[in-house]
Amino acid sequence: MITRILVANRGEIARRIFRTARAMGIETVAVFSEGDATAPFVAEADTAVALGGRTAAESYLDRDKVVAAAIRAGADAVHPGYGFLSENAEFAHAVEAAGIIWIGPPPAAIAAMGDKLEAKKLMVAAGVPTLPSVEITATTDVRAEAESIGFPVLIKAAAGGGGKGMRVVDSVAQLDDALAGAQREALNSFGNDTVFLEKYLPAPRHVEIQVLGDTHGNLVHCFERECSIQRRHQKVIEEAPSPALDPELRRRMGAAGLEAVRAIGYHSAGTVEFLLDDRTGEYFFLEVNTRLQVEHPVTEEITGLDLVRQMIRVAEGHRLDVEQDDLTITGHAIEVRLYAEDPANDFLPAVGDLAAWSIPSDPAARFDSGVEEGSTVSVEFDPLLAKVIVHAESRHEAAQRLALVLERMVIAGVVTNRDFLVAALRSPEFLAGDTHTDFIEKVAPAPRFVPSRDDLARSLAAVVAFHQAEQRASARHLAFMPSGYRNSVMPPQELRFVVDERDVSVTYRSVRDGGFDVWVDGATVALRVVPVAEVRGGIVVEIDGLRARFDLVRSDLRWHVRGPAGSLDLVQIPRFPDPDGATVVGGQIAPMPGAIRVVAVTVGDQVTVGQTLIVMEAMKMEHTISAPGSATVIEVRCAVGDQVDNGQVLVVLEEVPA
Repeated sequence: MITRILVANRGEIARRIFRTARAMGIETVAVFSEGDATAPFVAEADTAVALGGRTAAESYLDRDKVVAAAIRAGADAVHPGYGFLSENAEFAHAVEAAGIIWIGPPPAAIAAMGDKLEAKKLMVAAGVPTLPSVEITATTDVRAEAESIGFPVLIKAAAGGGGKGMRVVDSVAQLDDALAGAQREALNSFGNDTVFLEKYLPAPRHVEIQVLGDTHGNLVHCFERECSIQRRHQKVIEEAPSPALDPELRRRMGAAGLEAVRAIGYHSAGTVEFLLDDRTGEYFFLEVNTRLQVEHPVTEEITGLDLVRQMIRVAEGHRLDVEQDDLTITGHAIEVRLYAEDPANDFLPAVGDLAAWSIPSDPAARFDSGVEEGSTVSVEFDPLLAKVIVHAESRHEAAQRLALVLERMVIAGVVTNRDFLVAALRSPEFLAGDTHTDFIEKVAPAPRFVPSRDDLARSLAAVVAFHQAEQRASARHLAFMPSGYRNSVMPPQELRFVVDERDVSVTYRSVRDGGFDVWVDGATVALRVVPVAEVRGGIVVEIDGLRARFDLVRSDLRWHVRGPAGSLDLVQIPRFPDPDGATVVGGQIAPMPGAIRVVAVTVGDQVTVGQTLIVMEAMKMEHTISAPGSATVIEVRCAVGDQVDNGQVLVVLEEVPA
């Protein structure tokens, strides 16, 4: 029997595995990098072992350090979670060689599926449909192979997953840059730069089959999940069951999933991923994830199974708790991945400290989160903040409830994709089940909440009331006087804010009933605001007879406001200008902290619009800084290997006159 589990991972998945382990009476052990020393998952573990190092390569990807930590902590089992070493057969071997139980599939099965090219060959032999592909080696005529397969093609890392080392190529002109970028990203993420070409289907559905097996030869599938809504080939919204599958297609795809894992002698939890053409009913093998998936909660919600518990019991040698006929689908579950990223800026990851993190108690939802208020989102790791999951009787109800849960969250300090997720869930296309892999490009959900004129005015009025209450509470003199009191007629007071890059003026004057007359943008909107009550983290106000609560978080000059209409961020303009606020004319800046991987230009180069200047890496993804127009390179302020800060000038350009 397992008595102490080390989780070779971090963040939300470590906390999620700890939760099941505690419920089973099993002690938990965390490992952590230098930057994670104060993270919530470390505090929650019964024992924690420092790995040293800040980056993944120096900590969570160092299998010798992790195995040594397990031995030192007296762990009798290791659960790898997802990512990092979860699909590393050598790590699984090392764990078992140390006399520790590996909670996962056999190392041989991991190895068989770890190389996606070899995996495809095995699937062909097993009779599972696959897409045409070819490995790229030093002697491969990449252009000829791509043209033979037919554009568009996908360049894909042979090792790993999670969208890393992948590039879609639409033409021969894009091949060289895409190949180099995919190889760099694959090497950095997985330690292996082997990539291959595969036929790319522009708009299929991404449907995967959850499988479970034990060491006694029993295998079941737990139905499907649809994970078609993706950005940068990484999933954003997942659901179960898929709106595209009828019972017969579900039966056939489930059977194909079982055939795939049966061919490699599988046990434990795993996922077989397919691309589905829902017009023809054809499906094609994509890969087998020999681990627990990020999106496993939606399967748990519709089946009632705890997949982590099943993995632990299988590792202990037990038979599965269920047979195929025991499993049924109950209701519908949807999961969203809440990221620190900016959908309005090509989903670039964001960094910072969470000034506020508040989860609503109603409506009911499941939060698998790796952060708390005060947590730091750094550049070293994936920017996933939490997975939010709702289970309901119908798909429509699940979508609507999940959107409301997201809207009621209070998140401040970092940019997130929350508003984008709400817009996607409430879009007519999503509610109609039209969820293909081109969903984001086709539907283009709003990247952030844009308040109406009246909604913005109400939020600003709440800020005024809250601001005045703060001023009164901190007053050192005449604190007994009402907020905003004057003994003569004076001009209105004024606050100015930047809202979506626009200056907005708010003027206000106190009135005898304890409220304020508020004018936004001159007299464009006029409101009567009466403070009703101060509440933890906010204020209840009555605005023109309508009473509502506003949650407000202030950090220096930055305000985060969550009201009935949605959330928005404001920057208060100081009364006096910042003397250090000048910017470099023509400077191309780093959009986030990261490492410089490629410097593609030198001083004196003539560049054209869209031409690559710099390639930098942050959160294990590459980001390209391109020329905004025809220009001459005046300065290059970085070199390959440099660590740069957010907003740092990398290249200075001088525009070439038209």
